[in-house]
Amino acid sequence: MAADGPLLTFFVLILPFIAAGLAPLLTRWLAHNAAWVLALAPLFIFYHFAGFLPSVAAGEPVAGGYSWIERLNVEFSWYLDGLSLTFALLISGIGTLVVLYSGGYLKGNPQQGRFFSFILMFMGAMQGLVVADSFLMLFVFWELTSITSFLLIGFDHVREASRRAALQALVVTGAGGLSLLAGLLVITSITGEHSLSAILDSDALRASPLYIAALLLILGGAFTKSAQFPFHFWLPNAMEAPTPVSAYLHSATMVKAGVYLLMRLNPVMGETVAWETILPIFGGTTLLVGTLLAVRQTDLKLMLAYTTVASLGLLVMLTGFGSKVAVEAAVLYLIAHSMFKGALFMVAGAIDHETGTRDITQLGGIGRAMPITFAAAVLAALSMGGLPPFFGFLAKEEIYAGLATGAGWGILLTVVALIGNALMFAIGFAVGLKPFTGARVETPKTPHEGPILLWLGPLVLAVSGLVSALLSEGSHHLISSPMASAVYGEPVSIHISVIPHIGMPLLLSVITVALGILAYMSLARGRAAMTSTLAAIGWGPDRGFDQAIRGLIRSSYSVTGVIQSGRLDNYVTTVFTVLIAALFVPMLVFDELPAIPTFSPLHFYEWAVLAVAFIGLGAVVWARDRLTAIVSLGIQGFAVALIFMLLGAPDLSFTQFMVETLAVVILALVMTRLRLSPTDHRPTREKVPDVLIAVACGLGLSLFLLRVIELPFDTTLSVFFAENSRVIAHGRNIVNVILVDFRGLDTLGEIAVVMIAGLAILALVRIRPGRAQVDLKSARERES
Repeated sequence: MAADGPLLTFFVLILPFIAAGLAPLLTRWLAHNAAWVLALAPLFIFYHFAGFLPSVAAGEPVAGGYSWIERLNVEFSWYLDGLSLTFALLISGIGTLVVLYSGGYLKGNPQQGRFFSFILMFMGAMQGLVVADSFLMLFVFWELTSITSFLLIGFDHVREASRRAALQALVVTGAGGLSLLAGLLVITSITGEHSLSAILDSDALRASPLYIAALLLILGGAFTKSAQFPFHFWLPNAMEAPTPVSAYLHSATMVKAGVYLLMRLNPVMGETVAWETILPIFGGTTLLVGTLLAVRQTDLKLMLAYTTVASLGLLVMLTGFGSKVAVEAAVLYLIAHSMFKGALFMVAGAIDHETGTRDITQLGGIGRAMPITFAAAVLAALSMGGLPPFFGFLAKEEIYAGLATGAGWGILLTVVALIGNALMFAIGFAVGLKPFTGARVETPKTPHEGPILLWLGPLVLAVSGLVSALLSEGSHHLISSPMASAVYGEPVSIHISVIPHIGMPLLLSVITVALGILAYMSLARGRAAMTSTLAAIGWGPDRGFDQAIRGLIRSSYSVTGVIQSGRLDNYVTTVFTVLIAALFVPMLVFDELPAIPTFSPLHFYEWAVLAVAFIGLGAVVWARDRLTAIVSLGIQGFAVALIFMLLGAPDLSFTQFMVETLAVVILALVMTRLRLSPTDHRPTREKVPDVLIAVACGLGLSLFLLRVIELPFDTTLSVFFAENSRVIAHGRNIVNVILVDFRGLDTLGEIAVVMIAGLAILALVRIRPGRAQVDLKSARERES
């Protein structure tokens, strides 16, 4: 493993966030042309990571980092092998094109600077996620992708649909993030490790009885992030975001985070019955659901969004299948999908930008007006359809080579892949061909070729899908093979080229193309059939999400109505009831009741103090108005202060005198200013429960303290404070030193509580008399 100079890579990882901070200022100066300057940040990141290609291709991963929380063995560390490096290059490379595309797409938008900030923070979060080595760093960046995607999806926050989609994405992926955190904690408890690189060569996970728990928790995070059925619904709804977000989200970033996680953990969690059953089942189901739902759509972005759901399902299915060739196919398809899907989303955005519509039924014949965009669309569609000589063809051939093994499970998954690929072929050409060909259809805006910022990105990605396939030997050596090796856990060498090889994979490819053409020609009928079928079904996960949120809100109102009734007496009763349970239950269950102690005879003055305390208690209980009760309550505090003085603690006694005096004065002032009823109007039957609770609390605390003093006294802290108060804190009064220095934060918290209480009292005192009388009348009506 090669060591990385940490300073430069650390700078690269925080560079998107630095650029995000500068984006509003640059946009204010340069308007949409700020995209050219901001794109230099991801371009530099791409250049930096590309420099690691030779060493990673030679089988030498690159690692580096810093100690973050040394006591907890937490590091800010990164690990670059074929898998993480490929993702880093896709994120930064496509990110460069997306930033440029955003400059043209959002030209003139007053919030363009804010958008640049969000997209760059999103880039930085995803970049950190894929190169993270430590579990904590992985989780932090994982959650940061959810937060930044929430900002991007809800960018047009004045629209309810945008807000709903953003909230939905945050809830689903955020819940998955908690599942991931639990899974990482289980993995740590099994292996004792805190980093991904430390567990890649270990079999401890598969051998552990906690393997299933870890697997299910990890899958919870991966499936929600990568929109696997039944969590797929949030991803199409995320199309409420501006098209640059859609292009980036679907090609290289957030939705592939779950796939990345599964690929990363395949060497240590794969090759088990659970892994090779759950992943293919959910992945295959997602593939079919995604493609069938794509057929129903007429919005270009939604058609592409559902095929992304399908593609993610295909990747999960291949990753879980378990064979080396299936892993190769997953790697090739992920790379191909990033290029053609990013290009097609940008094409869809350019069409919408220049024609004013994304409805495929209202588009046609715009190819002459937008020739460059048309060329990019056709090239991307050819790759998505899996036709030679494009990288998508290499991926499709390897998919069939990996699945068509002759076994029953392999045959079933091959059929699923065949149907899914055929439908994706049809959708790809529907998006990439139909709007540009045929008779000219009138659109809200007269179409024309967009500026270079709009067509540069899709053209570069589409051509990359062609060039990378034609130069497949170099592509495999530098990217595909190292990535497949990292996913499979053993050295893998990919050699497939654009030259077709006679065999079962080629035959299945021909069948796919034939079925795809048939589906393309029957899209209108298929759309009608799917619409009627879904109408008959009625309910779906998307509607289920709304029902779940409504149920959560209703239940929260119900629970709040019970436990937050708005009556202080109920709150106090609840608190003291819980205190009684906390005191008595442990003592009774664990037989910890104290023995009745014997006391030495009391002196006459001690009897006098006790008499004063009991007299004060009686005065409090039998007082007929609140002011008398408050003043009488101070008698108890003064009696305690006298006991402190008699037992040789004058400093505590003085403090107690001050506290009791201030408490009585403040409470008396407040009660007189609030204009509340001076007497307690409750009948005796309502006072009895309060008496019982008060007696039980007093008895419980007394028994608890008696049990405590039965235990051997530990003088460690007493000795420490006595020895160090003068030396460390330079104070002779040990109590003062403890409060101000050793427990300074506790004291600060107490001061904060007093301040908050004072502010609340001030607010109550300043209530207008009329309002206070109305509140008093309402309170009396409730009591009666």
